[in-house]
Amino acid sequence: VQLQASGGGLVQAGGSLTLSCAASGDNLYYYTIAWFRQAPGKEREGVSCIKISEGTTYYTDSVEGRFTISRDNAENAVTLRMSSLKPEDTAVYYCAVGSNSCFRGFGLTPQYTWWGQGTLVTVSS
Repeated sequence: VQLQASGGGLVQAGGSLTLSCAASGDNLYYYTIAWFRQAPGKEREGVSCIKISEGTTYYTDSVEGRFTISRDNAENAVTLRMSSLKPEDTAVYYCAVGSNSCFRGFGLTPQYTWWGQGTLVTVSS
């Protein structure tokens, strides 16, 4: 599976951005697709995941209610709609795909086999 993450950019606090993770090489239906982010000097953290075949999504507490993860059926892609952005959301965002389940423990990086290249999100105050 090859992943292409896109959609990052510069936005003011309170604004919105939509990230996309497009996949090639396999259908995403049976995999867990997760978004991670890594801010300078910090560890990579799980933001959200989706597993279409199980109908599950999960969000880390800091983004619950502000971010929405969904599947783009037509494009074999997953999008992350981010709204009410805060300066602390500034990070490089990565998408990843694995065979694990999408639940509270989704943020453990060894569970994921394929990673996208990252897209930078900068939120100005």
